[in-house]
Amino acid sequence: MPSRESHERLTALLDPATTVLLTVECQQGVVGPDSALPELAAAARSSGALNNIARLVAAAHESGVQVMHAVAESRPDGRGGNRNARLFRAAARLPVQQHTGSTAVRVAPPVEVADEDLVVRRLHGLSPLAGTDVDPLLRNLGCRTLLVTGVSANIAVPNAVFDAVNLGYTAVVPADAIAGVPAEYTPAMVRNTLALVATVTTTDAVLGAWKRPCRQGAATPA
Repeated sequence: MPSRESHERLTALLDPATTVLLTVECQQGVVGPDSALPELAAAARSSGALNNIARLVAAAHESGVQVMHAVAESRPDGRGGNRNARLFRAAARLPVQQHTGSTAVRVAPPVEVADEDLVVRRLHGLSPLAGTDVDPLLRNLGCRTLLVTGVSANIAVPNAVFDAVNLGYTAVVPADAIAGVPAEYTPAMVRNTLALVATVTTTDAVLGAWKRPCRQGAATPA
């Protein structure tokens, strides 16, 4: 049970006016039923991470927190994409490709995209922030705290957290709203790496921080 002090600190940190919720690669071709990475998709769903991301996005919409979806994609001709790591070469051979404009790069249910959400797409690299529009958009939005969710805990999520910290943002990670493979790797990585640079919390704690207190004297339903 979190202390009152930790709840108040998290509530201040997650002020809707200065917080942006980032979903990382929560797209059909990664976490959907026809994923190019079925083991990762299964982990995201069986762990409850994808459902928790959907809960956070819904709460953000209700609380006035800006939501940003970071999507990784590629051109059919591969132009501009990386080839300088084994991961990229392996991805190019997968039966499902994250091609621009395809179903694979649409945000996957149950995560909902509202009209006011921002969707940032990248054709290169490992990070949602490095070399993309994310940083200038965050600055224009007045963001101070970046709430990082999504996949994978192996690569893109830690990249996002490190880049956010390097750029001066405070990173917050709901540990039950990220996933990686194998399943046991995620809590170890959170405990030994992300906890050193980010505020690690839970989905329920974030939802509690965004919950509007009832006004004194407000009428209650009969």
